[in-house]
Amino acid sequence: MAPGHHRALALRLEAAWAQRAPIAPLSADGSLAGPEDAYAVQRAWAGLRAAAGERTLGRKIGLTSPGMRAQMQVDEPDYGDLWASRHTRAPGGVATIATAPFLQPRVEGELAFLLGRDLGLAAVDEDEVRAATAAVAPALEVVDSRIADWRIALVDTIADNASYGGFSVGAWVPALLEADLVALPMQVSRNGEVVVDETGAAVMGSPLTAVAWLANKLGGFGIGLRAGDIVLSGSFGRAVDVVAGDEFAIAVPGTGGLVARFV
Repeated sequence: MAPGHHRALALRLEAAWAQRAPIAPLSADGSLAGPEDAYAVQRAWAGLRAAAGERTLGRKIGLTSPGMRAQMQVDEPDYGDLWASRHTRAPGGVATIATAPFLQPRVEGELAFLLGRDLGLAAVDEDEVRAATAAVAPALEVVDSRIADWRIALVDTIADNASYGGFSVGAWVPALLEADLVALPMQVSRNGEVVVDETGAAVMGSPLTAVAWLANKLGGFGIGLRAGDIVLSGSFGRAVDVVAGDEFAIAVPGTGGLVARFV
């Protein structure tokens, strides 16, 4: 696919983002040959956002669960950018998130990693990820799709910035790096009802494994993770629909948790 076509598809996604008007799947006409094409569209869209003043705070990892990868018929996750315009701060561990910017939002509970030093282009493993991380925190990701009715193929979600909607992060906890992140439990509740009850093993076997995958995947594109980047390591469980008035609580032992109120 020619760069001009990448940009044309990116412009369609930008219009859907800005106007809150979903579009037909980009995969519908077969013009996206595969993941490399889709990542080129993603990068073209990121360039449009940057030109409009958008800042990137880090990266997000998607498709970390075996069930989602089976559904998409792929053998690895995908990734996207964390755009600052959709970052909601959580003073005191409570975030108030406006639903108006989203089209068809869903919520995921995750662990966020704050990098204390660069993870460059050389191959890294879980121990190196742990050593490079300054702190970990409970996080809530809003996944959203510019594709109408979530009718997405793999190339659609990759091009669509890995279905990024927004995110919020609780208090950073350096001591959590000493925990067994494979066995670390997380509960996600919606309006007082537990909707996810999983451990870190649900995230590619370990959230550390997911972040190592991301660092190595980016390295293949000649891109590195940098000190100060936030990385959302992937959902502990299913994505849950959200509407205005919902309150989500994320509970992780050793942290103050995170509450998100949608208005």
